[in-house]
Amino acid sequence: MKKHWHTLNEQDILKIFSSDLKEGLRADEAQNRYKKYGPNLLSVKKTKSALMRFLSQFNQALVYILLAAIVIKIYLGAYVDASVIFGVVLLNAIIGFVQENKALNALAALSESLVTMSTVVRSGKKQQIDAKGLVVGDIVLLQSGDKVPADMRILASRELQIDESALTGESLPVAKTNTILPQEVSLADRTNMLYSSTFVTYGTGVGIVVATGDETEIGHISKLLNDATVLETPLTRKISKFSHLLLMVILFLATVTFAVGLWHGNSWEELFMASIALSVAMIPEGLPAVMTIILAIGVARMAKRNTIIRHLPAVETLGSTTIICSDKTGTLTRNEMTVQELYCADEKFTVTGIGYAPKGEIQQEKTYDTHTNQALLELLKAGVLCNDSVLKESKESWNIEGDPTEGALLVCAKKAAIDTDALRSDMPRVDAIPFESQYQYMATLHFDKESNKYIIYIKGSVESITQRCSTFLNTNAKPVPLNKSEIFMQVEAMAEKGLRVLAFARLIIERAVTLEHENISQNLEFLGLQGMMDPPREEAIVSIKACKTAGINVKMITGDHALTATAIARQMGLIDAEQNKKSAVITGSELTYLTDEEMLTSSKNASVFARVTPEQKLRIVEALQKNNEIIAMTGDGVNDAPALRRADIGIAMGITGTEVAKEAADMVLTDDNFASIEAAVEEGRAVLENIIKFIGFILATNLGEGLVIMVAILANVTLPILPVQALWINMTAAVFLGLALAFEPQEPGLMQKPPHAPSAPILRKEMLIRIFLVGIMLLGGSFGLFELSLTHGASLEEARTVAVNIFAVGESFYLLDSRSLRFSAFRLGLFKNPWIWIGIFCMISASVALTYLPVMNKMFHTAPISLNDWGSIFAVGVLIYVIVSIEKTIRQLRSNTNKEKNKYDK
Repeated sequence: MKKHWHTLNEQDILKIFSSDLKEGLRADEAQNRYKKYGPNLLSVKKTKSALMRFLSQFNQALVYILLAAIVIKIYLGAYVDASVIFGVVLLNAIIGFVQENKALNALAALSESLVTMSTVVRSGKKQQIDAKGLVVGDIVLLQSGDKVPADMRILASRELQIDESALTGESLPVAKTNTILPQEVSLADRTNMLYSSTFVTYGTGVGIVVATGDETEIGHISKLLNDATVLETPLTRKISKFSHLLLMVILFLATVTFAVGLWHGNSWEELFMASIALSVAMIPEGLPAVMTIILAIGVARMAKRNTIIRHLPAVETLGSTTIICSDKTGTLTRNEMTVQELYCADEKFTVTGIGYAPKGEIQQEKTYDTHTNQALLELLKAGVLCNDSVLKESKESWNIEGDPTEGALLVCAKKAAIDTDALRSDMPRVDAIPFESQYQYMATLHFDKESNKYIIYIKGSVESITQRCSTFLNTNAKPVPLNKSEIFMQVEAMAEKGLRVLAFARLIIERAVTLEHENISQNLEFLGLQGMMDPPREEAIVSIKACKTAGINVKMITGDHALTATAIARQMGLIDAEQNKKSAVITGSELTYLTDEEMLTSSKNASVFARVTPEQKLRIVEALQKNNEIIAMTGDGVNDAPALRRADIGIAMGITGTEVAKEAADMVLTDDNFASIEAAVEEGRAVLENIIKFIGFILATNLGEGLVIMVAILANVTLPILPVQALWINMTAAVFLGLALAFEPQEPGLMQKPPHAPSAPILRKEMLIRIFLVGIMLLGGSFGLFELSLTHGASLEEARTVAVNIFAVGESFYLLDSRSLRFSAFRLGLFKNPWIWIGIFCMISASVALTYLPVMNKMFHTAPISLNDWGSIFAVGVLIYVIVSIEKTIRQLRSNTNKEKNKYDK
């Protein structure tokens, strides 16, 4: 029964639902409708069983390789190593299983958000019922503090204001009336409708339920959340692709090895062992475990920078982020309304300072003494007296109890050195007319003890105030004729800056009256204007600039009006002065008419999306992803949940965020500050760099081992390394050496580089060259010293021990170079990462144990070697370090030359 309820009058709606304003539904009719339509709850999509979701985590190419490695190690009798690798596979499966459950948790939180008690009228009697028992046609009574339990059309209201921020993104409470609206009015502007899970902040109202459960707007969001696809992270996709390629390469090389060996006339048993050795050598068993540890370290670092990571893969996704879609209120701004401009007596004033702390001045070219301008003083007094809020100071900050707009007026007055408490004592309130949306103003009556007169102060919209005024106060507080056109020119100038403008007036009377609307309908004295806004966070402005330098675009997606959003965007540097405003700012109503093709272009060019719906937020994210962007999306409301889940990384607000948003997100900001996102991106980039460094390091080892075994088989000579020795090399290199890279600090200039392109391979050309260079050197050193040792009369066990230790020592030296693709270990600081030296010490100690402990000799078929052998081994290690350092220096010089050339060409 989906209709445009906001376009119908009350009588028509009551008739459609066969309901009555006073009597409500009959109890038996309500019961019948409950049976027909079901409870007022969100249905949860059926999912696979927990067992099937867990087993599906093993359906990955890299896991296939590891499972194959487990079988091989069991075949070799290496049961401990097989158990370790199985533990790694199991750990990764558990992490994936938990990650997949986030959608179910989000939906459960969304469903729980509907559980509340409601006051309804049934059979002429008011009664409290569980909100899940509501049906269409029910008459519901609402008052301040209530949660709206279902979608409703307002039938009657008094000063009703609703906090719709969780649904629409609107930062301020919305005044509601029962006025009939045109059909094309957007969701956020339907002032005669109430939506499920929003809150009554002020006033009372009566509404008729028009939709429950899945048919509500929040139910629609639930469906979007249910249908939103959870994307793999960029690194997950690349690792998956890399794993498939690695699997094919290993199978191909093993097959070639086996075939060549048969051609040489070797027995199939020997060749089978050789193929196993090759497979063991080239499988990076430690990759998943070390990746998990690197991500976990990143999580710990981010926690210190006000960011809580809910899912490990989100860490590396931050390092690949190309666009951040940020909410405005509280994230880019302080969520503290602040008066910034004043106008009175034909003069404009600037108010310095931001936030609720009363620190700042009222200036007009220079600091202005408010006590010399009576008109300005009256304007500020009106803001204090026609006000229901309170400004309080705590140990940590200043806070507002009440409406943020009214709080801003109190702060402004305090900046002018007005003692607000003393003023309220000297001019006590006698009567008041609370703000009513149909009148668009609030009025208060005060007794002035000093003049012994009564004064009515009124504040509200410029239109409602100016039509009641005939004069305004000049600098000496004398009434002069009012020039309304000048007032509206000032209002327009303020509005273009994104300021919300309030007008103020007064009326002096000789005796007390009962304050009625008729008392203030004409002959008021216009006092002036106060323009305010939620100011940008200064640290967010710096962070946006840093993001741009890092090649990351920032886009604002907000439920606020376009004018306000545009002004904030300009202050924050999201929109350049030369940028076409029409293409830079798009409203939700404009998005409605864009085709999918036009959406791709508009989403790319626009910097601000204002007044958008939840479905449009999701559409924006999807369009940007189709442009091959990696999207980080912030949000705090229920309306943000689908887009948070669809984004490559969803970021929820920890302070103002709903539980639904937090469950749908990958990370949570504990301070709701955009600057923390930039800090998290920086940490994410460092994590991603360390993962790539580790992969580059470990693959050079695997390649070197594989080449040694392949060359031996192709040359039809004895294997320099046995399968169990290859396993030893892989495990010790990953744990002792590779793991040290997880603790590597950020490189210089990390945020001056562009993000990793989504389409780029996980290993760049330079890294592949380095891997092959080191692999060839390990092959030459290991195979060469193995043959040289046999020539000098060493036993097979001694020669193989030399070959194995070439990898241990060579990798230790290569680890120093693996700390950066660009910089030397000396430039980075030799001892900046002490774990490097701890890892090298552990690796060398393990190699000594492998060489000289009898139990190790027996297990790994090794034998003690001489000091001369160790000298040759360390010489190869130094040679590897020197050659890689030279290659790195040459590349850096070429890079600098190209930069200078490009700079000159420009």
